[in-house]
Amino acid sequence: MTRRTLVALAPLALAACATGQTGGRGAGQTDTARVEAYLRTVSLNNVPFTQTWPNGTVGGGLLTYHAGYLHLVYTAPHAMDLEASGSHAVFKDSQAGSETRMGLAHNPLGLLMGNPIQLSGPVSVTDIQKPPGIMQVSLTRTENPSQGLVTLIFKDNGRTLSLFEIRIVDERRHTLFIRLQ
Repeated sequence: MTRRTLVALAPLALAACATGQTGGRGAGQTDTARVEAYLRTVSLNNVPFTQTWPNGTVGGGLLTYHAGYLHLVYTAPHAMDLEASGSHAVFKDSQAGSETRMGLAHNPLGLLMGNPIQLSGPVSVTDIQKPPGIMQVSLTRTENPSQGLVTLIFKDNGRTLSLFEIRIVDERRHTLFIRLQ
């Protein structure tokens, strides 16, 4: 195989390998159902967050999320605004004076915009990890996993989940971290 062929196949190979759920089949289904229920019912309003972009730049602001809706109001590094609902998002950068509209059908962020959220069918749970007190769940598009990956990291006391980090890996393998405070 040539190097070009290996590079082209790498995302598919990674997606195919990322199916190692912790525990038996029933444990994975139970964990998936818990995460799905959390995402369907949670209402996060003006939660402080920090974000690390792929180039290492750090910013932050306030996050609002409920099923089908996400709003990030950035105060650092400067005033910006990302509002996503359903299948579209609008990003406004006050410093640059720009507004960017984007579809979420091929963007990993779109995995969290379902209303109601379904972690089956078009969305696949590719991995569940459960170190003590934590549940980490990775999601991708079933039909095209190379479009990106979203990993949700929850504090888990056995009864309730509490989201504290979102990792988004895009199709170019750039990673963005959002940590809730």
